[in-house]
Amino acid sequence: MDARYHLAGRRAIVTGGAGGLGRGIAAALRDAGATVELWDDNPRVLDEAASALGVGRRQVDITDPAAVDEAAAAAFAAHGRIDILVNNAGILGEVKPVWETDPRNFEAVLRVNLFGTYLVSRALLGRMRLQEPRPGIGGHPLRGHVVNIASIQGKEGMALAAAYSASKAGVIALTKSTAKETARDGIVVTAVTPAAAETPMAKEISAARRADILSRIPMGRFVEVEEVARMVLWLSSDECSFSTGGIFDLSGARATY
Repeated sequence: MDARYHLAGRRAIVTGGAGGLGRGIAAALRDAGATVELWDDNPRVLDEAASALGVGRRQVDITDPAAVDEAAAAAFAAHGRIDILVNNAGILGEVKPVWETDPRNFEAVLRVNLFGTYLVSRALLGRMRLQEPRPGIGGHPLRGHVVNIASIQGKEGMALAAAYSASKAGVIALTKSTAKETARDGIVVTAVTPAAAETPMAKEISAARRADILSRIPMGRFVEVEEVARMVLWLSSDECSFSTGGIFDLSGARATY
């Protein structure tokens, strides 16, 4: 168990849990003592990831409102409560100038990255608000933590990635809006805006695109999955109790604001 964080007794959901970043976050939460459930729409990789990590699994299409609500109800019935939600699911989309993009692809990126995050937040936050609080720092009640995985591209945009950048900008705004709505409910909602991470998704880009992205990061490297997972651990812990609405960069100094 990770002695730096104490999440024993906490129940967590990680969407996009079968992917590289999702697995890393789920492993960190598990090692800190949390009971973890992976949500993903790909049954083969979901089964493999859940088995490898020794955690729970639930096949969910996060772009389907009925499926998300059914999964949320089932998760609360199975675990009694959900203390941690990590909205991690996302897709890249086309690498093209906006005038060459396929509207169907643009819409698909928004549906997964933004609409899916909205649907899961909608289903989980409504239920989190009603569960019994735990005493936080200073005795202030805590009912849960939501961590949204956005991107540095959501803050500054990037050429040839209009759909991805726009979707992640929407996730940042969604984070701030839902944080304001739940601030008095004892729910802390934050977002992480990493630069490109060393995940299987990063292998989808060309060598030229990778070099372009790398040139924008003053530290000269991509962020490691474990570095993102460590940030998520703190944001999911009782130590993070007054930072609701906060947007936390992991950009290797790429961020300019």
